[in-house]
Amino acid sequence: MHSVISGSGRARSVMVLATTAVLTVAFGLAGAGPSSAAPAATITKAPFGTANGQPVDIYTLTNTKGMQVTILTYGGILQSIRVPDRHGRFANVTLGFNNIDDYVAKSPFFGAIIGRYANRIAKGQFTLNGVTYQLPLNNGPNSLHGGTVGFDKHVWAATPIRANGTVGLQLDLTSPDGDQGYPGTLATRVTYTLTNSNDIQMHYQAHLVGGTLSTVINLTNHAYFNLAGEGSGTIYDHKLQINARTFTPVDSTLIPTGAIDPVAGRPVDFTRSTAIGDRIRVADQQILFGQGYDFNWVLNRRSPQDTSMILAARAVDPTSGRVLDVLTTEPGIQFYSGNFLDGTLVGTGGRVYRQGDGFTLETQHYPDSPNHANFPSTVLAPGQMFDSSTIYRFRTDRNGDDD
Repeated sequence: MHSVISGSGRARSVMVLATTAVLTVAFGLAGAGPSSAAPAATITKAPFGTANGQPVDIYTLTNTKGMQVTILTYGGILQSIRVPDRHGRFANVTLGFNNIDDYVAKSPFFGAIIGRYANRIAKGQFTLNGVTYQLPLNNGPNSLHGGTVGFDKHVWAATPIRANGTVGLQLDLTSPDGDQGYPGTLATRVTYTLTNSNDIQMHYQAHLVGGTLSTVINLTNHAYFNLAGEGSGTIYDHKLQINARTFTPVDSTLIPTGAIDPVAGRPVDFTRSTAIGDRIRVADQQILFGQGYDFNWVLNRRSPQDTSMILAARAVDPTSGRVLDVLTTEPGIQFYSGNFLDGTLVGTGGRVYRQGDGFTLETQHYPDSPNHANFPSTVLAPGQMFDSSTIYRFRTDRNGDDD
């Protein structure tokens, strides 16, 4: 089971075992045309260079409150997110580049759609229906974020959406059978919607096209955040709370051991709002493996079958008062504290990104799930529909201590 956001904003459950025909209808609804009333929000399009010999466009979405989001057709990248602080001053709070060449040559997945499989798969191998599949090894001995040419490195087909006074962008990509070693031809759609309450809603859908092969799938967005403004320094004073009592510990290559351990008494305990930097240098074996935070937290849910939309994490910048709530239908979330930003990347604002200058909160199924029978399944069979939603919700508080 996964969940989607209904038109009323309430979470509702939908069955993964939907037919391809149902998915086609759902895709048609997602691409519906403009409403009869002219929307107050705006969406514009401009060229942003070329990648892989294909033109890349940048879409600018602006809501009625002045929040602005720019999205690239290359990788479905959230290139900038401009939101106000407690005094109404706007700043871009996501890391990125101001040119396509840096995204192609240097990007550590800034703002991108990640697939077919977000996070790591041990030794780049999994067995499905008696067949062992080999993926590219692009992260030491493991496969990371879909391989060497994942969904983040493709130009997606884009369709602007205007409906109910909001604006959005529908992105489509078809991954052929054998792409990066994954079985089955996969049609993927990701729809971004910018609401007038300062939410970025992300709706992920995918189904297999023809054939009899099943596949594995795990989609996410890899935005790096700094709520004080990109390029402003470290995020170690940001306060973070994660709605999780347990996490999946890893080995020295950051592959889950298969255990699900309590966070209590460990530096990975964010059940209470805690500054990111408070325990990042504690001599804990997991922190040493990750060189900081780079782990999957198991979100608190009523049951393994629960796929309602829940608050997964909250980040607060005490200085600006900006608050980011991450809500999701997914079972896990990867918090990464920008440990490998090394001062070699120059961001959109012309400043260098160094270690700890951004963090990610990647909603997901658990890393290496195809190799752990006790983890929620990531298998997608012919005739089934993958359907998942995540929301980045931005707001401000008065004192910067919203816990």
